[in-house]
Amino acid sequence: MNTRLLREDQVDQAAAILRAGGLVGIPTETVYGLGANGLDGEAVSRIFQAKGRPQDNPLILHIPEASWLERYCQEVPPQAWALAEAFWPGPLTMILRHKPLVPRAVTAGLDTVGMRCPGHPVCRAILAAADVPVAAPSGNTSGRPSPTTARSMLEDMAGKIDAIVDGGSCSVGVESTIVDLTCTPPRLLRPGGVTLEQLRAVLGEVAVDPAVTRLMGAGEQPRAPGMKYRHYAPKAPVTVVTGEPEAAARYIAGAAAPGDGVICFDEFAPLFSGHITQLLGSAGDKGAQARHVFEALRAFDHTGVEAIWAQCPDSAGLGLAIANRLGKAAGFHIIHLEEGTP
Repeated sequence: MNTRLLREDQVDQAAAILRAGGLVGIPTETVYGLGANGLDGEAVSRIFQAKGRPQDNPLILHIPEASWLERYCQEVPPQAWALAEAFWPGPLTMILRHKPLVPRAVTAGLDTVGMRCPGHPVCRAILAAADVPVAAPSGNTSGRPSPTTARSMLEDMAGKIDAIVDGGSCSVGVESTIVDLTCTPPRLLRPGGVTLEQLRAVLGEVAVDPAVTRLMGAGEQPRAPGMKYRHYAPKAPVTVVTGEPEAAARYIAGAAAPGDGVICFDEFAPLFSGHITQLLGSAGDKGAQARHVFEALRAFDHTGVEAIWAQCPDSAGLGLAIANRLGKAAGFHIIHLEEGTP
């Protein structure tokens, strides 16, 4: 199969491929997604084949506007409309009870489905032109870092899918926040571009699922994408170091072996002159860190590093999402430095 790279003005071509049961890489504000007609079970099954994705890992349905929720969900609680008013279009996915027309291939057999209205204008134009909900996980080989450019997606998906629409670099850089509205209190299943603090400002109490900070056990059923399996991992093993930025940088400088790679905040790069480094952004700029984290992890696959060390922001705001992605890339192999560590 020859995977076509489409321009962002070729919306109609992308929509036609989706309606015909094909697979299209679509740009969103979070990461690039691997899209199929979400009402076509056979098309959706090809997403799993292209990615090598476990069948028990549910998908998200992407819709062009909030009114579409009632087409695919059994009940839409007031909380969902409040969240849609506050954050849609944008990087937020809501878990709701689905109607029977949503294929099992999308839901992994659950009675719930993730729903999102993305903020990227090209993505929404494709959704509107296709006139179907689009099931789309991140557009990478399962387990690898998610792509935030069309070229990164092509690296994983060339020859496996019909086309990728190049909509530029993703503005958020980590996947959407996922909140489960079928339980009381609502539960954060995956941190992302909408922060826990922002959710609580709209919903009040929001619980945090334990899978945000640890791997799920073998017998646990994931209720949303990205909860159960190791994700975002480059070829070399990753160790994450948390704590005060200066202390974490000094720890890594002392622990990293010659030939190890380092992901660090910009201001600490001089400490790692003997190592291949990837910069996240400044220690105080979590927006930049989110935009750079996946490309930093991916970049090491083109080097010979034997291990990777990564600085990690604190968990406030967008830091929770960045820490979650780095933790998953490391299989939650994390070194926590105590406050005040010199």
